[in-house]
Amino acid sequence: MTDTKPALQAFEKALSQAKTSTEAFDALCALTKITVGAKLFTVMTADMDAMLARRVYTDDAVNYPTSGTKPVEMNSWFEQVHGRHESFVANTLADIDTVFPDAELIGKLGCGSVVNLPIILGGKMVATMNILHEEGYYNLERVAQVHDLLRLPAMAAMALAK
Repeated sequence: MTDTKPALQAFEKALSQAKTSTEAFDALCALTKITVGAKLFTVMTADMDAMLARRVYTDDAVNYPTSGTKPVEMNSWFEQVHGRHESFVANTLADIDTVFPDAELIGKLGCGSVVNLPIILGGKMVATMNILHEEGYYNLERVAQVHDLLRLPAMAAMALAK
C-alpha cells in the first residue's frame, strides 16, 4: 500500500475549507481517486418517506447528473446496504446488471466493478458513496482500503454536507 498520509492531509485541509456540500464531496472524491481509485464517483441519499434515491454529488454530470432520482427498490442490494449497513461489491458488469438498471451505461463508461459504501450518521444510513472502476478492479485489498481509509472521511464529508 502506498503512503496515504499526504492524501489524507490534503483531504483534511480541503474539508476544513469547504463551504458547500459540493466542496466537501470534491475533497472526498479526490481522496478516493488518489488512495483507492475510481473512474466514476457519486453520492446518493435515500428519502425513505418518498421512496426515492437522489444523486447529490457526481464527478460525471453529463452521464450521471445530480438532478437524477430513482425509486428505492426493496431488493437484496437494499437489504445489504440500507438494512445491514454493509458495502455492496461487484466486480463484473454481469453482477452489476443484477441490481442496477443502468448497467449498460456503466459499461459504456469503461466501468465493470463497483463498491457502494453506506454512510452512517446517528445510527442511520443517510447516503451511499459509490465508486466504480474497470471490471475486476475492487479486489479484497482495495475493498479493505475503502473501509479502512474512506469510511470516516465519507462520514465527515456527509456531516458537513448536511
